[in-house]
Amino acid sequence: MNTERVTIPFEPTTTAEETVEGLDLSGKRAVVTGASSGIGVETARALAKAGADVTLAVRDTAKGEKVAAGIVESTGNAHVHVAPLDLSAPDSIDAFVASWHGPLDILVNNAGIMATPEWRTTEGWEMQFATNHLGHFALALGLHDALAAAGHARVVVVSSVGHVNGDVIWDDIHFEKNPYDAWQAYSQSKTANILFAVEAARRWAGDGITVNALNPGRIWSTGLSRHMAAPPASFEPESSDGVSVKDTLQGAATSTFLAASPLVDGVTGKYFEDCREAAPHTPGLRRGFAAYAVDPDAAARLWRISLDMIDNAARSGDA
Repeated sequence: MNTERVTIPFEPTTTAEETVEGLDLSGKRAVVTGASSGIGVETARALAKAGADVTLAVRDTAKGEKVAAGIVESTGNAHVHVAPLDLSAPDSIDAFVASWHGPLDILVNNAGIMATPEWRTTEGWEMQFATNHLGHFALALGLHDALAAAGHARVVVVSSVGHVNGDVIWDDIHFEKNPYDAWQAYSQSKTANILFAVEAARRWAGDGITVNALNPGRIWSTGLSRHMAAPPASFEPESSDGVSVKDTLQGAATSTFLAASPLVDGVTGKYFEDCREAAPHTPGLRRGFAAYAVDPDAAARLWRISLDMIDNAARSGDA
């Protein structure tokens, strides 16, 4: 991970629209996953308001069309589109990639699920790891050439402070040996998001693609917690401090900042929160990055494992 720090003027209460104020994204093309609810909507809205051509990549296209109509009405930008994408289904990802033509300037890997019941994909993958990490991994790989063609493209990866509660469970990623734990599964998927950003930044630097991860803060009313049981005390101790509690307008700000701001031109392989580069995690604080989440060897290892999973699924589908 690049160790040069970036000084930023924005605050924890900054909104997504404030991060792109005065910017002209006309001619830029953006994809935002999970843009039918929560911070995904506000991420897409702010990019559209700045003039970008924005595609909402969503599972529920009917809901997505309603959101798109609202964005068009509120921004005056008619270049807002909806495309089906189920990140837990390799066929859906392949279809989205195949339907994309031309360069892609901004990819925001925003969609996510949290602390779900024990659900599995048809491949047998644990659903949170499959949706939060593997699906976005496959999507970014599939869109790599489009990103490279754009020149100076940006990939933005929405992680969570929850990653500090657990590394990738390397010997049992899909809970095939041990009982399923919804919160461990969530934490490892969010760690995986950051590890992806670290390794993608390294691999794609020569292609003019920057990749950064972020913690959006604790966001109210996103729908992310709809499946959630109460977290264990160890997940967020009562004594913990440093939590940034935000609404969706504020929660989308770090995403749009990384997607569009000239203040982070060329910055890659970093983890941000509150529109600033994060510091290493300190026990007792609900912020910062865990050392294992930015370890370059672990990032390379996860890349190889993820690629094997996707390749094996593709071979099974062809059989």
